[in-house]
Amino acid sequence: MHIVGLVLHPRRDSAEAVTAVLDWAARRDIQVLGIETEIRRLNCAAVSVTDAELGRRSDLVVSLGGDGTMLRAMRLTDRQRASVLGVNLGKLGFLAEIDVPELPGALSAVDGGEYTVEPRLAVDAVVGGRVVTAFNDIALVRFPGQPTAKVAVRANGHPFVSYAADAIVVATPTGSTAYSFSAGGPIVSPMVEALLVTPAAPHSAYNRGLVLSVRDSLVLELLPDSGELAVEVDGQLAATVSPGASIQVEPRPGAARVVRFGRKTFYERARRKLRLTDSPEILVD
Repeated sequence: MHIVGLVLHPRRDSAEAVTAVLDWAARRDIQVLGIETEIRRLNCAAVSVTDAELGRRSDLVVSLGGDGTMLRAMRLTDRQRASVLGVNLGKLGFLAEIDVPELPGALSAVDGGEYTVEPRLAVDAVVGGRVVTAFNDIALVRFPGQPTAKVAVRANGHPFVSYAADAIVVATPTGSTAYSFSAGGPIVSPMVEALLVTPAAPHSAYNRGLVLSVRDSLVLELLPDSGELAVEVDGQLAATVSPGASIQVEPRPGAARVVRFGRKTFYERARRKLRLTDSPEILVD
């Protein structure tokens, strides 16, 4: 490993974590890169680069923040060689692998090849002639006070169901614990290659979700009596679409690679970070 890139949360205090990375790197003659707009508030020795340069040049990208920072780091490494190590500075940190005190040991383990890589699927959608990419989800969301989202789902070239709902969420397995989960969707292992279609607050008789293979095509068509909808990509507004619009959605396996050390399984992390509990009527030894 020769170059480590840093992606920082825009507001949280990351000075301790940045210092830990810089001190570790200095002892090994490893260069540390940081995005200029993020590291300018820190008096540190990281080399200032653009977003694109960091993603292209890094051997490892270290995400210092919460899940939003981790998703941004994954987007920066999309189609690049670097894996992403998530360091939790937030409250939930579902995607993160370690906490700040573990940083030096974790970096040494990566440098020594003592880790595994967990591939993460992305989803691309063509909206208004341009491609948008998400690692959590793409959601068609009604505007407050506007008519319901009415969307027809075409799966593998065939009509499947039309939803009337507050939103239609197309999630990756990574995003199964985010918006889709809040809307009643299942928790899905990141090792599964699939897309989840989940209606949020559905008003239609059919209120169940759909799981598609990555080999199945998916098209979302706004029906004539739908309201204008916001297209949210990983929670950020990307576009608006009007009735009659058609959105082609394509899964892309292996778009990002997340560093894992095998200390916790996905199910242990999910149970702990989502604070899942058993029913009081069930006795568990």
